[in-house]
Amino acid sequence: MSNNIVGHIVRFSVLILLQVLVLNHINFLGHINPYLYILFIILYPTANNRATFLLLSFLLGITIDMFSDSGGVHAAAAVTIAFIRPIVLKFSFGSVYEHQTMRFGNVEFGSMFTYITILTIVHHFILFSLEVFNVLEIILILKKTLLSSIFTILLCIITNIIFSRRH
Repeated sequence: MSNNIVGHIVRFSVLILLQVLVLNHINFLGHINPYLYILFIILYPTANNRATFLLLSFLLGITIDMFSDSGGVHAAAAVTIAFIRPIVLKFSFGSVYEHQTMRFGNVEFGSMFTYITILTIVHHFILFSLEVFNVLEIILILKKTLLSSIFTILLCIITNIIFSRRH
C-alpha cells in the first residue's frame, strides 16, 4: 500500500478513536459537543474517486453512530457534507479548485476558514435537525448548531495548523 492510503487509514482511525473515546464525552453547557471527525471529510484529497469518498464518509459517520448509539444521524450528516463538498470547494477556493492545483496545506487561511465553516455548519445543522427531529424546536437546533460549530471549527483549524505539512 502506498503511504497516501496508509495516511488516510491512520487519519480515519485516529479521528474515530478521538471522537468516541474523548470528544463524545464533552457536553459543555448542555449544547457544546465538538465533532472533529468531520476533519477527515474536510481534508480528503480533491482528486480522489468521488464514489470511494462518499462511501468512506458513510463508513465514518455510521461508525460514529454505532459507538454513539445515534441511529444514523452522523452518517446522514457526513454523507451530505461529502456530497456538497465540490460546491463548497468551488465557492471557497474558486479557480484554484477548478484547475485542480489546490493542496490544503498551501491555501490561504481565509479560504480555508470559509470552507471549514460552511461544511461544519451544514453538518451540525443536519445532525441536530435529525437528532431533535421537531420543527418546533428550531431555536434549540440553531443554538446547538451555532455553539457546537464554533467549538468544532476552532478544533479543526487548530488541528489543521498543528498537523499540516507545508511544502
